[in-house]
Amino acid sequence: MTFGGWDVVLRRLVAGLAAIVLVAEAVVLVLVHLVLGRTTANQSMSIAGSDPDVMSKATYAMGAGMGAFLVLCAVLTAVAALGDRPPGRPARVLLVIAAVVHAVLGVVTVALVGWPAFAATMLILCLLVLTLTLYADGRAGRDGGGSGDAPQPPPPPHGGLKPTSP
Repeated sequence: MTFGGWDVVLRRLVAGLAAIVLVAEAVVLVLVHLVLGRTTANQSMSIAGSDPDVMSKATYAMGAGMGAFLVLCAVLTAVAALGDRPPGRPARVLLVIAAVVHAVLGVVTVALVGWPAFAATMLILCLLVLTLTLYADGRAGRDGGGSGDAPQPPPPPHGGLKPTSP
């Protein structure tokens, strides 16, 4: 289905917004983990006898890992937006993983943080899912923007078909 060229604009806009929001989320999560790690180290906090130094370093590593994953997802959606091409199979797998993580994270945030955090998490989930579905046909950027106007193969001749009823 085509909307007079608006489908290309919509795909690019959604993928671009998803990239921007994912980068912003990565920055926020890295900063939160830096604060948590520093707090753990400064107060010598321990849970069930765990080493506070190990806990603070693990918090830093988790923040860096989450930030790197989100920036990678942002790069993948930005590449899709700039080239108006659907993400490849590995990119789609990573974006689906990010969407599932945001769905689970949304449930946790509504219980622990509140409704505004839930709304932000669901916004990111919606952008990821919309990016995946808008590029789902796999023809975007190849045959005129995924308009579905590609030539179709001719139907089989009727002489070659045999009736199946007795």
